[in-house]
Amino acid sequence: MLDATDTRLLSALQKDAHLTAHQLGEMLNLSASQAGRRRQRLEAEGYITGYTARLDPLMLGLQVQGFIQVHLGTHGPEQSASFARMVDTRPEITSAWTMTGEADYLLHVYCDDLSALNSLLHEVILPHPAVARVQSQIVMDQLKRDAPLPT
Repeated sequence: MLDATDTRLLSALQKDAHLTAHQLGEMLNLSASQAGRRRQRLEAEGYITGYTARLDPLMLGLQVQGFIQVHLGTHGPEQSASFARMVDTRPEITSAWTMTGEADYLLHVYCDDLSALNSLLHEVILPHPAVARVQSQIVMDQLKRDAPLPT
């Protein structure tokens, strides 16, 4: 069970995962050792699943961000597993969700340019035997970056 101090610690770490135990302690009115133990407990209990760096896609030359809705022609465990394996092998696909509604999957992609997006669609996703059709949307501007989870 999380208490108010735990949620404040999680919120702080989502904003800056580099915070030291000393810095966390100052923010939370705890000693550095108490803050460090809380962080370790939250990691061990699975509230904190890892630490990553957020990179700027434009600085990396990834000029096109998009979403691809995928509609399967056939549904079954083999088709789903095969599609999931393909998704897992493609670095352009940064996240994927199974969905309710018309589309079966929603893919978030980053590509170098429109040609690379076209290749991903026509040479990788559409040829997959389970895929019936796709619908893609290109991001024109991102109003809000991926934000921390509410705590």
